[in-house]
Amino acid sequence: QVQLVESGGGLVQPGGSLRLSCAASRSIFSINVMGWYRQAPGKQRELVASITSGGSTNYADSVKGRFTISRDNGKNTIYLQMNSLEPEDTAVYYCNALYGSGWSVYWGQGTQVTVSS
Repeated sequence: QVQLVESGGGLVQPGGSLRLSCAASRSIFSINVMGWYRQAPGKQRELVASITSGGSTNYADSVKGRFTISRDNGKNTIYLQMNSLEPEDTAVYYCNALYGSGWSVYWGQGTQVTVSS
């Protein structure tokens, strides 16, 4: 079992920045892949960025160069630094973990990010 708790969402103006955090209930060394997804109203949930236990990262084309995913192994936490935010980034952001030999899927409760002037 993996419990995930997100924080850091909020309201920001276009061009601004936010940093999301996701704290895991177990060592993230043991988690195969962790990532951030988002879901905007009326749209499907989509992958934003992911990071493997080995540190390899992957980004959606729409956020490349603006968002950075990182991890702090000592705090069992991953982060999503979001810069140059656009109204199209408005969504609920969810932390995700793929854990164990069966690649079980776990989700956080989500945090709202709103980009608006």
